[in-house]
Amino acid sequence: MNAAVITGASSGLGCEFARQLDNEPNIDEFWLIARRREKMEAFAETLKKPSRILPIDLTKREELSILKDALHTNKPVITYLICAAGTGRMGKSMDIPPDDNAMMIDLNCRAAVDVTQMCYPYLRKGSRVLEISSTASFQPLPRLNVYSASKAFLTSYTKMLHYELIPRGIKVTAVCPYWIKDTEFIGQAEKTSKDYSGYFLASRTQSVVKMALFDSKMNFWVSTPGPVCFVHRIAAKFIPHEIMVPLVDLVRKL
Repeated sequence: MNAAVITGASSGLGCEFARQLDNEPNIDEFWLIARRREKMEAFAETLKKPSRILPIDLTKREELSILKDALHTNKPVITYLICAAGTGRMGKSMDIPPDDNAMMIDLNCRAAVDVTQMCYPYLRKGSRVLEISSTASFQPLPRLNVYSASKAFLTSYTKMLHYELIPRGIKVTAVCPYWIKDTEFIGQAEKTSKDYSGYFLASRTQSVVKMALFDSKMNFWVSTPGPVCFVHRIAAKFIPHEIMVPLVDLVRKL
């Protein structure tokens, strides 16, 4: 059995990846992972392919045994692994509750690594791994310090994983989008503060996923699925953070 394992599969990018992969011939079944069983069950009914629902809170490490047991029992070939679970909070570092900072680190960093390592034995030549990071990973971001730091970890981890898995013929890509207007992320991030306004030129899930899947097919190390994140990536390579950080802080107020 060929499976596509998708975390964060109750909304946003996780659902959109499943929609766009629903006609892929090398997928027999979706494995949908998220906290909200009811939302995943409702979403699964919209797909043509069958879905296995795995209600797991990835911030609780003990719940990963649900995935581990399912993998051991069914022994699928994972043709796609998409780690789309993630969260963010806005505000000055010291103003964000410690539990929220811990949640960002747990979900954006540890959970992605844990799920990837757990799925590794079931990847085969031609399998594709997409770790959903962020354009925030390219530099420290004002009012998104812990979030951008957690995504910098994920992008770095994914780049090295890309290199490590080349001999096995497994394609690994860090997907680094800009703001996406039709997900729950902005609303979740604004729970602690509203420090960005307008979300100028924000993307949509459909275009982000389409570009990310193309970049994955091409086996790019990093996918910047949109013009803003592409320009940001280039700028962050050449402009020192000492200049970029105050510049972004100025732009976010406009």
